[in-house]
Amino acid sequence: MAKKECITQLSTTGATSTLRNRKTFPTSVKVPRAPPKDRSGPPAAHLPEGDHRSVDGASARPPAGGDASKGPSGLLMLVVVLSFSTRLYKITEPPHVCWDETHFGKMGSYYINRTFFFDVHPPLGKMLIGLAGYVTGYDGTFPFMKPGDKYEHHDYWGMRGFCAVLGSFLPIFAYLIVRELSQSHTAALITATLLIFDTGCITISQYILLDPILLFFIMAAVLSMVKFDQQRYRPFSWYWWLWLLLTGASLAGALGVKFVGLFVILLVGLHTVWDLWELLGDLSLSLVDIAKHFLARVAGLILLPLFLYVTTFAIHFAVLNKSGPGDGFFSSAFQSRLVGNNLYNASMPEYLAYGSTITVKNLRIAGGYLHSHWHLYPEGVGARQQQVTAYLHKDYNNLWLVHRKDDNDSRSGTPDLVRHGDVIRLEHKETTRNLHGHLHAAPLTKKHFQVTGYGVNGTGDTNDLWQVEVCGGQKGDPVKVLRSKVRFLHRATGCVLYSSGKTLPKWGWEQVEVTCSPYLKETPSSQWNIEDHINPKLPNISLSVLKPHFLEILLESHIVMIRGNSGLKPKDNEMNSKPWHWPINYQGLRFSGVNDTEYRVYLLGNPVVWWVNLAGLGLYPIMVAVASVALQRGFSLGQKRREHAAVLQGKGGLLLLGWLLHYAPFYSMGRVLYYHHYFPAMLFSSMLTGITFDVLLKSTDLLLRPPYSDWLQRLGQVALLLSVLYSFYLFHPLSYGMTGPLAHEPGSAMAGLKWMDSWEF
Repeated sequence: MAKKECITQLSTTGATSTLRNRKTFPTSVKVPRAPPKDRSGPPAAHLPEGDHRSVDGASARPPAGGDASKGPSGLLMLVVVLSFSTRLYKITEPPHVCWDETHFGKMGSYYINRTFFFDVHPPLGKMLIGLAGYVTGYDGTFPFMKPGDKYEHHDYWGMRGFCAVLGSFLPIFAYLIVRELSQSHTAALITATLLIFDTGCITISQYILLDPILLFFIMAAVLSMVKFDQQRYRPFSWYWWLWLLLTGASLAGALGVKFVGLFVILLVGLHTVWDLWELLGDLSLSLVDIAKHFLARVAGLILLPLFLYVTTFAIHFAVLNKSGPGDGFFSSAFQSRLVGNNLYNASMPEYLAYGSTITVKNLRIAGGYLHSHWHLYPEGVGARQQQVTAYLHKDYNNLWLVHRKDDNDSRSGTPDLVRHGDVIRLEHKETTRNLHGHLHAAPLTKKHFQVTGYGVNGTGDTNDLWQVEVCGGQKGDPVKVLRSKVRFLHRATGCVLYSSGKTLPKWGWEQVEVTCSPYLKETPSSQWNIEDHINPKLPNISLSVLKPHFLEILLESHIVMIRGNSGLKPKDNEMNSKPWHWPINYQGLRFSGVNDTEYRVYLLGNPVVWWVNLAGLGLYPIMVAVASVALQRGFSLGQKRREHAAVLQGKGGLLLLGWLLHYAPFYSMGRVLYYHHYFPAMLFSSMLTGITFDVLLKSTDLLLRPPYSDWLQRLGQVALLLSVLYSFYLFHPLSYGMTGPLAHEPGSAMAGLKWMDSWEF
């Protein structure tokens, strides 16, 4: 009898619960198990209008029949037209280098010229910029020396246009994501409006930067994930596989542009784990079915992205095969594969000998070459003697002469070899001062001793003597060029020559600190190899045998990038943005121009958009808490309000998680931070705002009866739209450029708009 009453109740309410939301049934009711072949979902004809349910009880696209996400196609077309027109407008202005175009435009040129360089980010974004320039006629000859340099006759518009086109997809993707999650065109339109008319999103999309490329892949990954989620009733169908693979490809793209792509990978990963957990609770699926789901996700979300990511590096290494400014960041073996490098197909004496001219490279990744120059340590920094540093680039000041301790380098026609245990003296070739150690504290690493250049024309004292130690060698073993790991022990103090990896201040030309470490444990920082070796009295051998394998250079490049990222510390007098500045739109970035005679572009978000997003972040947890309490207490909310609560809790929670993952980690980062780092999080915040304000405005019937509640809802929507549009009208010169008086001067186009003293336009 209880079973009959339950079935009758289901037919009258139109509920479409499956076994995955079987909690709606009393525990005494035994529900028949659906056969696996019915996993495609209930027929659309059996679903009451407006009550399409996903497996987790939230609104979703129906598996077949009427599409709840369909609506006026004119809305999407309007979003497309407005998005592309706002991004492509004045794309060639200003006709000079702006902000980080000096870096990423130059790197695009390196790809066109096939010149190797070093950057702290993975290569995909720069490769795409170079490709865009190449196919639009740019020849890679513009130097991109500094911001403000005129492009003149060079075809730079293709690279800017490529970035702008990718940036134009951001509001479109956001519209589609929110429409799929909320099943509300109003929420989607609010989101699209916030992004289309945000001056910050426009500005960051219009220049040769990595950001629009990164944001494109992040949003593509989220959209593909949401679309894949909507195919849950059609597992292993063609569309199911399509969206799964597109999600994986987009994840590879995001990580291939910047390492912050890891945040969206984490978001998709957490969502996938939850999805698999729910599948595990679906008793209509056998363990074999669950294993298939698991393996499909491993293939689409792990193996495919990994393959595409590694392929990106394979292309990167194949294209950049010529020696360039990035050589010195990498090992000697890595450099031997670069055409034009002095180690490429080179030959030199196999064993180190007295009287040789050498360069000495630290084995720590980005440890640098042993280097000196005429500049002295400043007053108060150890002894005021000649600086000795580690320099990451090839330079004449990296050359050293190898002498015996008694200055008698050659006793016969053939030079004697340097062997394990020998005591030598290293004379800097340019300044003729010896490598010198003493008990003064090192500049930065205070527990280590200072290393200097001392003496005149090679004449010094006993503090210039160093004992050679071949790692893993025995007394009498010769030092092999490039292959031997060597340590230099200071005879007088017992410490070992060491590259700390720390960057010296401006007085040290921001080169790497070299110390003498009293800690004698063997580490890459205390190990060196002989790279260049010149001695006309010795026979040469070919170095071609030293070329590394692909996996070796892949691993080394990642270690160099990670250490390079961690080494991006704020410089003296450099403005370092704080994460708490970003959501409140506290301070922007100058892209171009400073004074009233220059063409000025200033990266700053539309204040109304950013502060509405901030309000949305505050409203969301309050609304979720109220809805949760109401549901828990069993208040009669009605079907529509229950759906709104489900969207807030489930889909809004996904967007909030995306915002947190792309924002919170910056609080723990020690590297230098900038305002533009917030834009991935800003996209999630805008999507969450669209859903939050849509549900808020649809709740006006809690205050007023129809039709007054409908009027209030429309009034709120119009007020939000007009405030965003009017703010865009006021602040659009920040994106599209301005000349003439500054904001605080009479006659300025931005007069009265400096609402915060920290804004610098």
